[in-house]
Amino acid sequence: MRKPLSILILTDGKPGHQNQSIGLAEAIGRLTPVEISRRFVAGSALAGWFRRPARDHPQPDLVLGAGHATHFPLLKIARRTGASCVVLMKPSLPVGLFDLCLVPRHDFGDKAPPPNVVTTVGAINRVPPPADQERRGGLILLGGPSSTHDWDPDGIQRQVGTIVDSCGNRPWRITDSRRSPAGTLDAATTACPALVAHPHADTGPEWLPLRLTEAAEVWVSEDSVSMIYESLSSGAPTGLLKVPRKRRSRVTRGVDTLIDEKWITPFEAWQPGEALAAPPRILREADRCARITLENLFPDRLT
Repeated sequence: MRKPLSILILTDGKPGHQNQSIGLAEAIGRLTPVEISRRFVAGSALAGWFRRPARDHPQPDLVLGAGHATHFPLLKIARRTGASCVVLMKPSLPVGLFDLCLVPRHDFGDKAPPPNVVTTVGAINRVPPPADQERRGGLILLGGPSSTHDWDPDGIQRQVGTIVDSCGNRPWRITDSRRSPAGTLDAATTACPALVAHPHADTGPEWLPLRLTEAAEVWVSEDSVSMIYESLSSGAPTGLLKVPRKRRSRVTRGVDTLIDEKWITPFEAWQPGEALAAPPRILREADRCARITLENLFPDRLT
């Protein structure tokens, strides 16, 4: 049996960053056997790793990381161990220092990316390939105020109420996020008793990916960009709940591009009782980038 590819994920502890790296590592594992380990870059854990002789800990074949705090440690470990080095998101250091950079396309705008940069439609995530099963029920995913968006609780409740009332024969779940204002789910379930609430604090890391692959329809508040791409990765028809924008940014430009390309349906373009339009295709960026990573850095793993 072939020796597993040893993948070391460096994480800054932020779930959004960590999920991108884990999503890529798990997708690589769908193509070749892997062993995945994680190490935090904050505190003494990583410093201790560097103080120990190289022979005293496993040597990775590949190191991955997302988030600016991981960039220098990625390069340091790659140089020390000879491992290949992949960064997710646009790095704060020159891209030429990394073996491969996987960067959302909105971070480059109209500029042509360098040869070692692969642009992605949104951020990579952990949503698994959809199973061959009947989809049923609806899922509503709420974010909260952010650097690019304000929050309109009354507007959100009106939209959610319209959606649930017009599809009353369908079971509905709703969940919030760390940014959601206190009381958001309580207000939603009071207004719509048919909703079943799942506070994010009560769900584990596997809950959302699994619920997405089961849902026949998903609605996401516009500020929750990562959840929009997670929904599209599941293949579910996806609607966009409107929240006020503070300013135009690369994040809002990315959302507008998804609307223009018919990936998602804004609430204001939807008619109550209408089925949401299916996306052009299932967005499997983790799997696409996993294959590109192996083709470029470990081509023998694909033979």
